[in-house]
Amino acid sequence: MTVQRLFAKEALLPDGWQRDVLIEIEGDLITRVTPNAVANGAEIAAGAVIPGMPNLHSHAFQRAMAGLTERSGPGGDNFWAWREQMYRFLERITPEDNEVIATQLYIEMLKAGYTSVAEFHYLHHDERGNPYANPAEMAERIIAASINAGIGLTMLPVFYAHATFGGTPPNPGQKRFIHDVDAFTSLFDGIVKHQASIRRLGIAPHSLRAVTPQELKAIVAHLDTHDRQAPIHIHAAEQLKEVDDCLAWSHQRPVAWLLAHANIDARWCLVHATHLNDDETFRLAESDAVAGLCPSTEANLGDGIFNAPDYLLQEGSWGIGGDSHVGVDPFRELAIVEYAQRLKSARRNILHTPDIDSIGGGLYRQALAGGARALGQNVGEIAVNCRADLVVMNGEDAALVEHSGDTLLDAAIFGPVRQPVRDVMAGGEWVVRDGHHAEEGKALTRYRATLKRLLS
Repeated sequence: MTVQRLFAKEALLPDGWQRDVLIEIEGDLITRVTPNAVANGAEIAAGAVIPGMPNLHSHAFQRAMAGLTERSGPGGDNFWAWREQMYRFLERITPEDNEVIATQLYIEMLKAGYTSVAEFHYLHHDERGNPYANPAEMAERIIAASINAGIGLTMLPVFYAHATFGGTPPNPGQKRFIHDVDAFTSLFDGIVKHQASIRRLGIAPHSLRAVTPQELKAIVAHLDTHDRQAPIHIHAAEQLKEVDDCLAWSHQRPVAWLLAHANIDARWCLVHATHLNDDETFRLAESDAVAGLCPSTEANLGDGIFNAPDYLLQEGSWGIGGDSHVGVDPFRELAIVEYAQRLKSARRNILHTPDIDSIGGGLYRQALAGGARALGQNVGEIAVNCRADLVVMNGEDAALVEHSGDTLLDAAIFGPVRQPVRDVMAGGEWVVRDGHHAEEGKALTRYRATLKRLLS
């Protein structure tokens, strides 16, 4: 087993920033962390070392759509109009395209400081809505992309059966997503065969719009036969129309319904959770579930602003995701989380924590913890038995020079930084060196050819 030793003049450990830290790694795990040490022949990190960030929500194929929907339309521009454009775009995506796009995205994630990702994977069938000869074809392409790039994957195959609440039949634009319970459990069992290549396997009932209560119960029961601690992710309360439609169907708001009927606990991630009332905010925080915030996508789609101040006051868990990947930068996502609250309240420094006076330092730590829980992976800390997911900050960026400790994180999140990350280790392997990924040239060439065909 490969043994590595990395010496950091400064590193963010679970108990705070420490100086002269020797990190010892065997295979993909950290085996010893020693502050106030000496290098003694170890590789010396070129900057401060922090844990790599988990990305808790990804639709990889949507990376290829970035910039294509920023045109005003005659019927009004909102999430639902965007969704129709997305349906039209995905009609041409082949399995090979899916792998090429995901590989490009995952390389970009690693270069930005994400070291693991939860793929909320719902593009299952061919362009006519028929299963491929291998029903797990598209999922296997995502797995291959994660291996090619070197990112730690939590695979979340999506169950999607209906157009809206109450079991309404799907519309034609959704044909590439649709399963019944038997077909979905068969797909899941097919993905289990590849579990050696996946860091964690869970499921993602798409939303209460797309899944009936009976179907939700059935797919969770099937997951439990495999792993009773496996993660479960679901879109919830992203849009006001969704809240209104859920009230009309059940006389409850989406998050309230889930809390009442779905045994929500620490294995669950409620993605977006944008529109919560006070009771839902309190009860979601109390449940130990993770709120999966996707700030750049939520801003791009005009979803709304998460009730972060009250949620954090109740010590609720949260993390960040890329969703449609209009942004691929964890530092930018964290800035948007805070800036949205400043714009809403006309005040500064809103999301502070009792024990950390640095806004950036507190946001980064909380997103690490929530992201690790949502992915179901032993990541998010530089600690013994955690996966060796490490980010070496780029102290040569003009926005970061002479900064240290939490001020470094404040500068990376809120400053005019251009390239905050220098080197990245994922699972004990250096995947980014001096800002570059070994496969980035080949991946970009394939991506350009794919995008040229999709846009023609």
